[in-house]
Amino acid sequence: MPHFTLNGRGVALDDAAELTLLQALRGPLGLSGPRFGCGAESCGACHVLIDGESRPSCALPLEAVAGKAVRTVEGLGTPEHPHPLQTAFLAEQAGQCGYCLSGILVSAAALLETTPAPDEAAVRAALEPHLCRCGAQNRILRAVLRAAREPAA
Repeated sequence: MPHFTLNGRGVALDDAAELTLLQALRGPLGLSGPRFGCGAESCGACHVLIDGESRPSCALPLEAVAGKAVRTVEGLGTPEHPHPLQTAFLAEQAGQCGYCLSGILVSAAALLETTPAPDEAAVRAALEPHLCRCGAQNRILRAVLRAAREPAA
């Protein structure tokens, strides 16, 4: 029974030994933010923060996060108090289909937590593992840079 922290709350799952982290998040834990894309840790749709580091969750065995802190896009902000990235993404209209955005948002959050004022090259490097086929990459880049410039509300 893996015990870990999910979005600030302790969780333990019975009968979950065969699950990946993504399967547990989307299944018994009822979250829809992390998405299944490729299943091979290559597209970024499933990224979550594990102890503050952006990591793919689609092939990660659930027991690998025992004792760790996991944060999904649902744990970044609330409707009443959105994360600065969420505000900036809306302002820049950075999403199109939105399938990739949860992974992009958590990776951008990890970047801003370690590098509060990143330059464009740092943002591009942090988001490199994420595939977006909608053509919103420039708006996404502008949104991350905007979130870095604007103080949290």
